[in-house]
Amino acid sequence: MLTLKVQIDGGPVVVVRGRVAWALLALIAAGAAGCTYIDNPAPHWPGYVHQLHNIGVLIASTREAHRGKFPGRHARYHLLSVIVIIEKSNTK
Repeated sequence: MLTLKVQIDGGPVVVVRGRVAWALLALIAAGAAGCTYIDNPAPHWPGYVHQLHNIGVLIASTREAHRGKFPGRHARYHLLSVIVIIEKSNTK
């Protein structure tokens, strides 16, 4: 399981695990472009964002249109907090 020890906006160190940790890494890697489930497929982006909010990570969401076979709208998530990764481990 992916485990991160991170500092959020200069606060205390917290531990983030599993898919929530994966989502946080995806947000960090995306930078200003942000993440969507279209570009970064995952089972439940809104749930990951909610859990990250609960530990103090600031994330903005915007709505944007998409085309294709099933046109509609989707969320794009933008990381606003400064995240410092203290430790990263991946165990099975």
